[in-house]
Amino acid sequence: MIRALWTAASGMQAQQLNIDVIANNLANVNTTGFKKSRADFQDVMYQNVKTTGAPTTNSTQAAGIEIGLGTTPAAVTKVFTAGNITQSGNELDLAIEGEGFFQIQMPDGTTSYTRAGSFKRDGQGRVVTTDGYPLMPEMVVPSNATKINVGNDGTVSVVQSGQNTATTIGTIQLATFQNPAGLSSQGRNLYRTTDSSGDATTGTAGQNGIGTISQGFLEMSNVNVMEEMVNMIVGQRAYEINSKAVQAADDMLQQANNLKR
Repeated sequence: MIRALWTAASGMQAQQLNIDVIANNLANVNTTGFKKSRADFQDVMYQNVKTTGAPTTNSTQAAGIEIGLGTTPAAVTKVFTAGNITQSGNELDLAIEGEGFFQIQMPDGTTSYTRAGSFKRDGQGRVVTTDGYPLMPEMVVPSNATKINVGNDGTVSVVQSGQNTATTIGTIQLATFQNPAGLSSQGRNLYRTTDSSGDATTGTAGQNGIGTISQGFLEMSNVNVMEEMVNMIVGQRAYEINSKAVQAADDMLQQANNLKR
């Protein structure tokens, strides 16, 4: 019965983590480029009361008795399915249709990656994220530019005041990974590489399996509210059932404690 207490308690802890993950997904339902997470669990060690396959006679074997000792979190995995594409009309709002990440230069000189394409111009004309981190390769828009065009292949051109033709100022390179789910979330819609994700492979949008870029659009969160609500109900009921198991084990211990009364 003591074993049942700890086993059920591990189930309650697991469902608490599950609800934490679901709550974060729901909190970011309107976050541009957000990718939902999923909590994965696995059973833990088993107490071997009777060894499976132990001989009972010369011709028979025991079925064995193995009692599980609960569950434990195995991983919280990012799910990189595509989010809905919504039109914004902003000329520096960019959405990736397909595989790929924008490359962002961090203040410490390292590179982070994002699917959120809501870019702005800073005081120097650079194309930057909302937090002011520049897009890589660096794009500097001339101060007299009246229009910015971004092609499906990432080619960036501008029409300057007094001119009728567009001038190319650079090309946006996208990065892909062997295992995007292995990227480390840094907050602010940014990811960094890990040994699990592998190194980034950069290339031109629309080539070698890399997605294309759509100007004037944003990729929204891939969180499905109804799905998360159902998962939350399931997690809540699982937590409740495990708490009932704790209560049942406690009642049995109480009965055993009262035998001499």
